[in-house]
Amino acid sequence: MENQKRPEQPTTAARKSLKRKLEEDFAEDHDEFCVAEQDLVREVEAQVEILNTCRTSIEADRASAKRAIHVVSEYAKIEEYVNLIVKTGVVTVLVKHLEAPPQLEDGPQPYEHEVEKGSAFALGLLAVKPEHQQLIVDAGALPHLVTILKKHKGSQSSRALIGAIRRAADAITNLAHENSRIKSRVRTEHGIPPLVELLEFPDPKVQRAAAGALRTLAFKNDENKNQIVECNALPTLILMLRSEDMSIHYEAVGVIGNLVHSSPNIKKEVLQAGALQPVIRLLSSCCSESQREAALLLGQFAATDTDCKVHIVQRGAVGPLIEMLQSQDAQLKEMSAFALGRLAQDTHNQAGIAHSGGIVPLLNLLDSKIGSLQHNAAFALYGLADNEDNVVDLIVVGGVQKLQGGEFLVQPTRDCVSKTLKRLEEKINGRVLSHLLYLMRISERSVQRRIALALAHLCSPDDQSSIFVDSSGLDCLLELLLSSDLKLQRVASVALHKLADKARSLSPVDAGPASPITQVYLGEKFVNNSTLSDVTFLIEGKRFFAHRICLLASSDAFRAMFDGGYRERDAKDIEIPNIRWEVFELMMRYIYTGSVVVSSDVAQDLLRAADQYLLDGLKRLCECTIAQDISVENVSLMYDLSEAFNAMSLRHTCILFVLEKFDNLIAFPGYFDLIRRVLPEMRNYFVRALIRPIQA
Repeated sequence: MENQKRPEQPTTAARKSLKRKLEEDFAEDHDEFCVAEQDLVREVEAQVEILNTCRTSIEADRASAKRAIHVVSEYAKIEEYVNLIVKTGVVTVLVKHLEAPPQLEDGPQPYEHEVEKGSAFALGLLAVKPEHQQLIVDAGALPHLVTILKKHKGSQSSRALIGAIRRAADAITNLAHENSRIKSRVRTEHGIPPLVELLEFPDPKVQRAAAGALRTLAFKNDENKNQIVECNALPTLILMLRSEDMSIHYEAVGVIGNLVHSSPNIKKEVLQAGALQPVIRLLSSCCSESQREAALLLGQFAATDTDCKVHIVQRGAVGPLIEMLQSQDAQLKEMSAFALGRLAQDTHNQAGIAHSGGIVPLLNLLDSKIGSLQHNAAFALYGLADNEDNVVDLIVVGGVQKLQGGEFLVQPTRDCVSKTLKRLEEKINGRVLSHLLYLMRISERSVQRRIALALAHLCSPDDQSSIFVDSSGLDCLLELLLSSDLKLQRVASVALHKLADKARSLSPVDAGPASPITQVYLGEKFVNNSTLSDVTFLIEGKRFFAHRICLLASSDAFRAMFDGGYRERDAKDIEIPNIRWEVFELMMRYIYTGSVVVSSDVAQDLLRAADQYLLDGLKRLCECTIAQDISVENVSLMYDLSEAFNAMSLRHTCILFVLEKFDNLIAFPGYFDLIRRVLPEMRNYFVRALIRPIQA
């Protein structure tokens, strides 16, 4: 299985959440801006003009610049306005205001760091749209943003400076989002070391912002990953995993996840640095996003080696992961199924996951309408099915029916399910089969039925008699045909049809025994030929010449006619009142040659004649022709026909047709009556079919 796709930002609403994060602390005096486009452009252009003329450290200019940036930021919060705002040329002037103007006097600068914070914030909002990221970078924003990050080394950090640092980190996050060129550019501008240092900054919001930036920079960029690790970020990140602040451990686990993704060497370093237990601890976090990231990370850890899989389970990960399978959060379920699927590739873990109650929630996820979630659950079940100790549990809870009856959205999932069923089939022997047979004797009826349904598909033909005849598995399946639950009727029909296919593959149930009578065929030229004829039949007023020796050898009916005490014994002309000439001629042709072409328009009449004169071989030919015309509309009549003339082959074909065409027949009135009528003979058919291979 390929690596689970790790998104750069872990939720579908991530980009919007980034924007919301940037908007914090600017909620005061916020009104919704709903203005016409022209008014908007004029308003922003006016602010650009102010910013261009207020590039001094004079208090009035600084105040004007702060207000102008605030107005631009408020407009930029409305995503539909962003493109219009950028067209005004605001990016260039905002980049200039990332750098404080030279001071004219000693002492603190008016609105120190406030204007720079506002500019970083506004640029971060504009960078939410990917098409503007490169424009902002080309305008020279990155060096200024990195410079702001480095200001944390000063002796005293004011509230404004802390805000500026946080906004700079957030802006870098948005600029680099899904942009590999800008990610690399941040590294070449020496932005990674200060971000790593900020992980230890006292303010938790700054820690979170720095971790968010590192998370983005590490995604699918090996050079950035290596530099983050070289800057000794791992010890701090692992400490952050233990933070009680959900936003901090969420960002920290995200950084680590992106670092280890497709990087086995970093993965080993992370494990050696002690990340495993804190990550497992996050599975029980109140933050679902942290839980999700932790589960994904454990799945990646589990791909390292077998020992790591075992350690993850030994340290208590399985219980929380199974609980997450039952969450209302689809992504949480998906990540936990992914982790369990990786863990289930170890034999000991397979038994542990099943024992902890993992089978049923994984089976329930097969009903999901989300393809990736469905696939992760299927892959986990594939792993669990590899352990003999789990096979019985999977069958008893109805797992085989779930696997067979699921609607799987993508081909890889369908392939995975097929492999799982094949794996289960290979294990239905020895102690597994003995355990199942034991349960069929002692368990409640619902469990017996699930086992019977599963074994109909999975067992070897050699074991069918012991399962379905000796252990009453057949009765369980036949009972389900009379259930009021259409779904149960359907699965029983499919199971019985599968059972019949397996039995017929070993020994065709309708293969008749070799006739003890030595058959004599005079040949085609003697059919209705007066040469040497010693008996004549009258059919529809016409004579048909025949030969007693041929008739005597053909069936008991003719032997009784000519050797018994009937009047036909000595008669030269024998009238046949109830058979048409065409039908009689075909019957005689079969007697003389041993073969005949039976067309559908005469097949039923010829069957009647063959039954009357005990010509079993001809009956078989007629039944074969009639069987080809069985349909959902006439199967009931065909079954009646088979009973009227003791046509066993036709009767069995009708039985199999009823099982195979359940979905078509169920819509027809009288279906349940038909089932009740055929059920006794259906049982006889299966007993004969299942015992016959053993006798053979």
